[in-house]
Amino acid sequence: MPRLRVGRRRGHLAAVTATTALALLAPLASAAPAASPAPEPTSALEGTDRVIVRAATAAVARAAVLAVGGHVRFDLPIVDGVAADVPVVAVAALARRSDVRAVTPDARMTVQGGVAPEDTIEASVAPRSVYPEVVRADRLAAKGWRGAGVTVALLDTGISGTPDLAGRVLPITDLAGTLQPCVNLSGEPTCADGYGHGTFLAGIIAGDGTASDGRYLGVAPGADLVSIKVGASDGSADVSNVLAGIQWAVSFRDRYDIRVLNLSLGTTSTQSWEVDPLNYAVERAWAEGIAVVVAASNRGPAPGTISKPGDDPYVITVGATDDLTTVRLGDDVLPDFSARGPAPEDVAKPDVVAPGGHIVSLRAIGSAIDEEFPNVIDGTYRQGSGTSMSAAVVSGVAAAIFSARPKVTPDRLKYMLAETARPVAVPEPEAVGRGMVDARAALRAPHGKANLGLTMGSGLGSLEKSR
Repeated sequence: MPRLRVGRRRGHLAAVTATTALALLAPLASAAPAASPAPEPTSALEGTDRVIVRAATAAVARAAVLAVGGHVRFDLPIVDGVAADVPVVAVAALARRSDVRAVTPDARMTVQGGVAPEDTIEASVAPRSVYPEVVRADRLAAKGWRGAGVTVALLDTGISGTPDLAGRVLPITDLAGTLQPCVNLSGEPTCADGYGHGTFLAGIIAGDGTASDGRYLGVAPGADLVSIKVGASDGSADVSNVLAGIQWAVSFRDRYDIRVLNLSLGTTSTQSWEVDPLNYAVERAWAEGIAVVVAASNRGPAPGTISKPGDDPYVITVGATDDLTTVRLGDDVLPDFSARGPAPEDVAKPDVVAPGGHIVSLRAIGSAIDEEFPNVIDGTYRQGSGTSMSAAVVSGVAAAIFSARPKVTPDRLKYMLAETARPVAVPEPEAVGRGMVDARAALRAPHGKANLGLTMGSGLGSLEKSR
């Protein structure tokens, strides 16, 4: 299967450069999904090829696979297809069927360009966590808008247990009716974060600072989280599985009150967003009422380095600044690692920026990053940098805004954030979008909504090319 790798940097976390998921999934239209999916074996059955089959609907694709003696691993209604193991001798016949639109190999891969370079800037005070104040989420928290009643789905490497998230990583009912701490699509037997990236982002979004007496708070410390574990302990995962993870979030949105989907991931594909299946999946989630927040990537500073699906005009794509651990914007700098726009086809990206340098958040003790790059703060925390962190900050802001304004739609949220963003004093407009997110000002945004005049893509491009 195609593999995507989480980026790393010495002493710091970097952006997840691409992840995905695999599972038995309820259809998009399901009113009451019965249970969460369970992980499957990661290798194809003997004598078969692992493929993605797309048709007019997932049901049609399923029937076509079964007709040639294949095994359907899971449905992907979000791209009108299925993931399947098909006998090698039957693949060509399957592709020739008139009711099949595409049969795409699901081969292993590693996405390049996800590692942020070494820091060259020293923080004025270290360690210190000021990003909730920089984006003025602390002003919302002071009024009681801390994300309560809102769930953020975190598609990443899992979330390890920590006091700062106690009781707010929602348990998921699996197919056997047993409560599990995550939707485990990674192929690993445990929900624990063996890599260390997902836990760090979870702390940024919703950590309540219990282990630090409130010193290291997340942006929305009252929000709940759903962990959709798609990344393995080596930081890699499968593109087809990202589609399944997005599918799960959409199918179970109402059951778990999912309003935000954080995707600190991406691929280097140059396939047009108008036909790319991964873009189509995030657009479907957006249309179903989930605000999709995506990291721009750590492939800067060259122009045109926004990763997919951050190139999609619908979603909220976030670049990074380094606040140097001070609240004022005047000393902020633009890290070289933060991707610059525009995205292909002159799509203006990123949409906004948020703090992504010298971020303090939660450790996954004993994880790969934790062991390889010891950078421990007060036992429970560590420091990291990357656009992954910036996306998590904005996901927290979104949760806080939804708790204050429950009827806000994703299009309205995107407009609120863009219209009220504060100017950033850097000479690269294609790196900062509309500017620094301002949660307090967003609540006073004028009437309006984003994405007017846009038409959803078809998703009929090649899944292979989307990697």
